[in-house]
Amino acid sequence: MSVPPIADSDPEASAPRGPAFPLRVALTLVLALSAASLCVWLKTPIPWMMGPLVATALVSVLGAPTASWTPLRNAGQWVIATALGLYFTPVVGAAVVGLGWAIALGIAWALALGFGFGAWLRRVHAGQLEALSPAQLRSTTYFAGAIGGASEMTLIAERHGARTDLVAAAHSLRVLLVTVTIPFAMQAWGVSGLDVTPPGTREFSARGLAWLGLLTLAGVLAMRRLGRANPWFMGALVVTMVLTLSGVTLSAVPPALSAAAQLVIGVSLGVRFTPAFVHTAPRWLGSVAVASLFMMGICAGFAWLLSRLTGLHPATLVLGTSPGGIAEMSITAKVLQLGVPMVTAFQVCRLVAVLILAEPVFRWWDTRQSAQ
Repeated sequence: MSVPPIADSDPEASAPRGPAFPLRVALTLVLALSAASLCVWLKTPIPWMMGPLVATALVSVLGAPTASWTPLRNAGQWVIATALGLYFTPVVGAAVVGLGWAIALGIAWALALGFGFGAWLRRVHAGQLEALSPAQLRSTTYFAGAIGGASEMTLIAERHGARTDLVAAAHSLRVLLVTVTIPFAMQAWGVSGLDVTPPGTREFSARGLAWLGLLTLAGVLAMRRLGRANPWFMGALVVTMVLTLSGVTLSAVPPALSAAAQLVIGVSLGVRFTPAFVHTAPRWLGSVAVASLFMMGICAGFAWLLSRLTGLHPATLVLGTSPGGIAEMSITAKVLQLGVPMVTAFQVCRLVAVLILAEPVFRWWDTRQSAQ
């Protein structure tokens, strides 16, 4: 029995831009703001992202015409990356470099975890995906399991003839489950405020923020020109890190701006979950959900082991090694004050390594499989 196609899992890329689109975006933002306010009142973890994410996902699944505007999502990533970069003071930078071996272990762990996830998907769904050739099955399950960025893994998978809808669906569901589960687990654990390292500057300056915005925008544009992945996040993060490591302190990011950025990022994740997404290929989505929960559990065990070797708190390493998205896990670390620089360093290095290594490793492995 073959699996029918899943609807495009990125509504921002496929939604029609008709006259009603601005109204849909505005109403979605109103819903998100209401949900965020409710979560603030309920004192949930990361309320400004959690509320919009959950509320938007729920009403989207029910068929409501929600919408996310790509420029808003990009701006949200830009703001969050800038805020994270301010934590990389010279002292923190030296500490991160000193733990380079631990970050390397985290990268190796993520690559092995993704490979195992993909192998399990291939074994479980080989019969269900009988319409795919052996090569297509290998590429679909491999890139669906890779612990990397959803859009980047989907684009690479497309080059190798994979079912990109299944790849994108797997990444979207995994990130949603990790983003919702881990903050509540941290709250139940009772860990917060462990990071005594403040950002490089905590004083707001309108002029300084304007300069910081211009410099980070230049970094974003440079990343786009070079064709790098996730330029709005990586470009702003790299520029802010370089400035902060050099001792340049222009301005802090206002809390209201950071909250707004979390809100639009939550919306951009939530709108992916349409009725077609949920009702198509339920076995595939069920397998991804089970595997995601399992990976969170064994990542917690790996984080505990790594904490024994490094002296870092297990909560920081849970966020640093979890199979979630870089923005979402870094936001969680920032809001809960759980080792922001270390979490960001682990997640950024893993993302870069997976983007560089995932395709060459697949080619090597696929060649060996084809020769058998």
